[in-house]
Amino acid sequence: MGKIGFLFSGQGDQRPGMGAGLYEKYFAAAEAFDLFDGIRPGTMRACFSGTEEELMQTRNTQPCLFAFELAAAAALRQAGVHPGAAAGFSLGEVAAATDCGFFSPEEGFRLVCRRGELMQRESERCDASMAAVLKLPDETVRALCGKYEQVYPVNFNCPGQITVSGRSDQMTAFAAEVKAAGGRAVPLQVRGGFHSPFMEQAARDFERELRAAEIGPGRVPLYANRTARPYDGGDVCRLLSEQICSPVLWEQTIRNMMADGVDTFIEIGPGRTLTNMMKKIDSAVRARTVFEVLEDGKEC
Repeated sequence: MGKIGFLFSGQGDQRPGMGAGLYEKYFAAAEAFDLFDGIRPGTMRACFSGTEEELMQTRNTQPCLFAFELAAAAALRQAGVHPGAAAGFSLGEVAAATDCGFFSPEEGFRLVCRRGELMQRESERCDASMAAVLKLPDETVRALCGKYEQVYPVNFNCPGQITVSGRSDQMTAFAAEVKAAGGRAVPLQVRGGFHSPFMEQAARDFERELRAAEIGPGRVPLYANRTARPYDGGDVCRLLSEQICSPVLWEQTIRNMMADGVDTFIEIGPGRTLTNMMKKIDSAVRARTVFEVLEDGKEC
């Protein structure tokens, strides 16, 4: 039998009400939420009853999603489900690193709060946004981005889907060119041009935060957004900071995990964004959301 891979979702997957059911049903999830709310009062309220507008603010999105994801992973373990490998999409990589034991829950939460603050600061300095480009080959998307001074292909999600970051005043024309080429550009529910040069200062500042943190050896193999390979004795601080201003190599990450023996993936997030991507990467793979696994009461 192959290994189970935990996949922690990223910014844009947040939604009002996330985690309230987990808190009521699983004591391990409740303990996690209580811990994080004690560090950052209001986190639970924002998760359980915050508005979409509140949750879209990066300084809120990141700690709230982190809290949900660590609580959901704790609920899975309470139910007897344990990972053999893990990866996290963008902000989800900080949650994954914490769940894998590179950081204590307290340290991981402190770091993700600071990450959200730094990225919001850079978002406020430059009016940039993101969009998922659908139905076009990678090389076509790269070529279209190359026609603009500040539009970048940043997240290589799955076949036929690349996320781009760009200055907002260039994204309208870019989306029109995508449509003319036979594709579609779907705006993302984020406020900022993440994983691009717009975030270079945030990456540098976050590296300093990471180098001041206490880092453990990790209990579970964790695959890095930056390289699509495991943190095999590599520089955790460099990999986690550089991913803020570098592309997320998600499709290759999943393919590498599968090649290394992962045959079942569980999405740790409020929705099913990563599960849907998985089906496009390999339609035969077993991919389920955390809620589907918990509702069944089975490992997979």
